[in-house]
Amino acid sequence: MNGNIRKKLARGKRKNQDRLRDIEWEDQPRPMFSASNIKYDLAHKTRGLACGGIGAMHTLARQSGLIDAIDRRLHLLKIHKPYHESDHVLNIAYNLLCGGQCLEHIELRRNDEVFADALGAQRIPDPTTAGDFCRRFEVEDVEVLMETINEVRVGIWRRQPEAFFDLAVIDGDGTMAETTGQCKEGMDISHKGQWGYQPLIISLNNTGEPLYLVNRSGNRPSHEGATRRFNSAVDLCLGAGFKGVLLRGDTDFTQAKALDDWHGRGVQFIFGIDAMPNLVEIAESLGNKAFKPLERKPKYTVKTQSRKRPRNVKEAIVKEREFENIRLQSEDVAEFDYAPGHCRRSYRIVVVRKNLTVERGELALFDDVRYFFYITNIRNKTPASIVKWANGRCNQEKLIGQLKGGVGALDMPVDNLVSNWAYMVMASLAWTLKSWFALSLPECGRWRKKYKSEKEKVLRMEFQTFRNAFMNIPTQVIRTGRRLVYRVLAWNPWLDVFLRGVQAIGRQVNRPLRC
Repeated sequence: MNGNIRKKLARGKRKNQDRLRDIEWEDQPRPMFSASNIKYDLAHKTRGLACGGIGAMHTLARQSGLIDAIDRRLHLLKIHKPYHESDHVLNIAYNLLCGGQCLEHIELRRNDEVFADALGAQRIPDPTTAGDFCRRFEVEDVEVLMETINEVRVGIWRRQPEAFFDLAVIDGDGTMAETTGQCKEGMDISHKGQWGYQPLIISLNNTGEPLYLVNRSGNRPSHEGATRRFNSAVDLCLGAGFKGVLLRGDTDFTQAKALDDWHGRGVQFIFGIDAMPNLVEIAESLGNKAFKPLERKPKYTVKTQSRKRPRNVKEAIVKEREFENIRLQSEDVAEFDYAPGHCRRSYRIVVVRKNLTVERGELALFDDVRYFFYITNIRNKTPASIVKWANGRCNQEKLIGQLKGGVGALDMPVDNLVSNWAYMVMASLAWTLKSWFALSLPECGRWRKKYKSEKEKVLRMEFQTFRNAFMNIPTQVIRTGRRLVYRVLAWNPWLDVFLRGVQAIGRQVNRPLRC
């Protein structure tokens, strides 16, 4: 970043801090929002773009090799009049990055002349054409697209520091993508009475990237096909240079038939396992001496002073109306060895005993004990550490929430299972580009500690927050000579991080890869 830009950033930050400085205000005679006599006019020469961050995302897609890789490997169009496969794929991802929430919102981008110029395009596909492109996919084509994105993903990973490759934590989970449509082929009803599809999501917890997404009918079990996708994710991470791999999943993802194979490959795993009667019997036979208190760390540390806890309104209503309430009194943890029926060897079982009290109103009805089991091949960690690692899988739930509510990748807008699967993969690319942008941020120099913290914040940032901070940057788009210049028109607290990322992406082609 050159000195002139640094000065402009510092000036913008200084002016904003001056406006927001602490002031001993006197009683004001009128509201703070006092603008009046507002008029609108159309500019003749100056043209602006609300989502100025799109230039950085397109540069990232080009410099990472994503555009070339899609056009090289994905062949759905016999002739290109005028669009290529990469144009269609990125059109869907860019629509979501710029604030679109459905295919129809592509029409807003399509009629934005400045948006088209910002991408160097005469025109972009309309919503109908985008839907038709989704319907061109067969199962093999979706697989090719996922592998193509993963091929580029490995290149992004290999530019990370050495510590990045210590351990790849791979999470698997299924979720219900409901739909109100009645003519969507492949939809079905789940055991909870919900109509829709049941996508399987395999993700890398380290970065929050979805590695594999598989669309399935709504009545399929959540773990169906998970072993194959776990194996593909293991191959991907080990091939990228990770020193070790850890697989995690809930009780539906135990995959007992595959545990011996994973253990033989040196792959670690922690899965929940159902509280079957034989496991409960073993846990009860251990005796109280085998159990130790499970201490959980607080969710956060108070940096200033503790505030008074507000009144628990929900608990008060439960007591007043004498609803049945289950209250956790304490947790204990123990371990033993166990060989599942499909395994040739035994594995470590970590059991959590929850001591509960069932209440109604102010009365305690009876005490209850429930057991939760985890199966793992990790022997060098304490039982409490295993439980902590297993509970870390909640980040997978956050990712699913972001893909559903933030990105809108699981909206299922097309008319059959495979086309919705294709849309899901292309739409999730919006989240992937956000992760790749974060991974492209440098963390070196004398400010490396600060840069590393900012990089982690962007990587874990919610999609809506990222969109507001890094995409919704008002810019003026200027064609000058052979350059396309995005002139930023406003300052925000993340602008220096954004510009540092843009500069790093511009140098990405010449950066060495890790072997």
